[in-house]
Amino acid sequence: MLRVASWLRRALALGLLAMAAPLAAGAQVTVSMETGQLLANDGLRPGQSRWQPEAATATGAISIVVSVSLQRAYVFRGTTLIGVTTVSTGQPGYDTPTGRYRILEKQVTHHSSLYENAPMPFMQRLTVEGIALHAGVIARSGNPVSHGCIRLPPAFAQRLYGMTAIGTVVIITDETPNTPEEALTLAMANPGL
Repeated sequence: MLRVASWLRRALALGLLAMAAPLAAGAQVTVSMETGQLLANDGLRPGQSRWQPEAATATGAISIVVSVSLQRAYVFRGTTLIGVTTVSTGQPGYDTPTGRYRILEKQVTHHSSLYENAPMPFMQRLTVEGIALHAGVIARSGNPVSHGCIRLPPAFAQRLYGMTAIGTVVIITDETPNTPEEALTLAMANPGL
């Protein structure tokens, strides 16, 4: 834990990481009284995220939808959206594989065995080949810059890590959901996998 904290302090001091940010001007987040589901007009800039702590107490399993085309991840508990974040997926030549995965392993402090011992805080492994969700740099341009993993803003990665378990479903897609409801449809397809 000390190594993660030290790495995060160094990265923040160098301006490499952007923490969760407030809503962009004009962006709206509302809760539908009829469904209790959080609705978001995105408005997020690279490195920003939103987390609804009151929605995190909803019932149901956690599921995560990552849209490579949007560079976004949506986190649901049951049918309730509890968080949305910008992400950074694989750059050209290091494409993030699409498909339906389950979290195989979790480590608060992890370092890459493939890429010069690079830190991967709050790592949640999705494939045996090493694709994972983890805290990392989100390019200011919003372009994918990872070596195939899904980088999350640090504060969001930490919250997500605390909510998930081995076996949590993660859907990685090239689709471009226009709304959180469309992302939920992707999460609900073939729930038994």
